[in-house]
Amino acid sequence: MADQPQQQNQLNIEISEEVSEGTYANLAIITHSHAEFVIDFVNVMPGTPKSKVKSRIILTPMHAKRFMRAMQENIERYENVHGKIQDLEQVEIPLNFGGPTAQA
Repeated sequence: MADQPQQQNQLNIEISEEVSEGTYANLAIITHSHAEFVIDFVNVMPGTPKSKVKSRIILTPMHAKRFMRAMQENIERYENVHGKIQDLEQVEIPLNFGGPTAQA
């Protein structure tokens, strides 16, 4: 069989060293308008009353839906290998997130 010519539409994606290190987030806040979805990623620290948005991603509705499907597929693959991920509703999280207990 003859070699297939390299696709003309191949996308070459590069990532800087800084971006490749990633940013940890344990909270995502999703808002939307008719034209876009905005996802703010936040790192909430226990006992800290204030947190900053670490990263904001803005997607078109079409790309938001594609992102959702890609996440669903990847979660299914993950669970097939590592077992079911426990839903947050199934995990009891104290309201103080491990920080000092509030007193009235």
